[in-house]
Amino acid sequence: MAKRRGNGEGSIRKRKDGRWEGRYTAGHDPETGKTIYKNVLGKTQAEVRDKLRQAIADAERLDFSKVGQYTVGQWMDIWYENYATVKVRASSHQTYRGYIKHHIKPYIGDIPLDKLTTLDLQRLYKTLLTSGRVDRLESRKQPKGLTAKTVRNINQIISSALDQAIAQKLILTNPTKGCALPKIEHREMKTLSADQLSAFLREAKESGVYELYYFELATGLRRGELVGLKWEDVDWHRHTIRIRRQVARVNGVISEVQLKTKNAYRTISLGEGAMRVLEAQEKKSDSEYIFPSPSGGPMAPDSMLKMLHRVLKRAGLPMLRMHDLRHTFATLALQNGVDIKTVSSMLGHFSAGFTLDTYTHVTTPAQIEAAKTIGNVLAVEM
Repeated sequence: MAKRRGNGEGSIRKRKDGRWEGRYTAGHDPETGKTIYKNVLGKTQAEVRDKLRQAIADAERLDFSKVGQYTVGQWMDIWYENYATVKVRASSHQTYRGYIKHHIKPYIGDIPLDKLTTLDLQRLYKTLLTSGRVDRLESRKQPKGLTAKTVRNINQIISSALDQAIAQKLILTNPTKGCALPKIEHREMKTLSADQLSAFLREAKESGVYELYYFELATGLRRGELVGLKWEDVDWHRHTIRIRRQVARVNGVISEVQLKTKNAYRTISLGEGAMRVLEAQEKKSDSEYIFPSPSGGPMAPDSMLKMLHRVLKRAGLPMLRMHDLRHTFATLALQNGVDIKTVSSMLGHFSAGFTLDTYTHVTTPAQIEAAKTIGNVLAVEM
């Protein structure tokens, strides 16, 4: 006979096979109203009592009318449509959807959500690192595996979706928390030297894109911010420009989107050279955008990279990323005495500490010179 226990504690009985069973109420079916019963088994009454206590505690954190209802793939789709599209920037929607479609659902999409384990995820990340790249024509010559940064981004997306599953009482724990993630190997920062800058700007002028790249080198803007600039953002009297938007490709369409962080909304002072470039650009522009596309609308940020590579190739210079022009701006500013806080503010970084960490290789020589100066001053007193 079952041993009746207090309300909410379930009941325990010894089965004919010699094992002990604990039975408890886990909720009610929302459609039929029938009680949902669950059980635990053990070799001894004490073991079952402990298991039953834990199971009842877990039941308060789970909605058993929904547990087991979704696969990982189904839940990722639901999470993306109802949570991710609301919380993340529009410019990230395509990236999230691509990760789910190409890198998550094909590998773990069929696993029941409540059965997903850390080992499942660890195997996924190992596979992605070795052979996860989507087979596209433009990526045929690239490595077959995804970068460590991309795998970590995918882990973050899965983690956010699983956190929401916990909030919806679909699972008890988030298995991403126990994963060993690959370390990011930071790409070497490349910048243009003074001689290379002269050659680059000379070729940019010959190619008809001088104003665009001069302004980038004079301000250090992110490429989406640069092509998002409008004439209304220029204060001709104060020699400043406001950074209030960026342009990105969203679902294949070039659109204006919000800036990356609140620090990205900023006002930048411009030197005489940058103001002259704006004056020259204004004379040949009929668009509301300072650096428009041929049609007069916003320029696609990725087209800037294609133009950059053409100019670099013609100038006989090594290939750079657009972000390396931003690095060149920051490096030149720091090397010529601009303080780290001012550079950080111009770059739109969230803190001067981040800027300092990023450009330690630039600030170190300045620190060495400072130490020598202090040493020389102290030597006088010895």
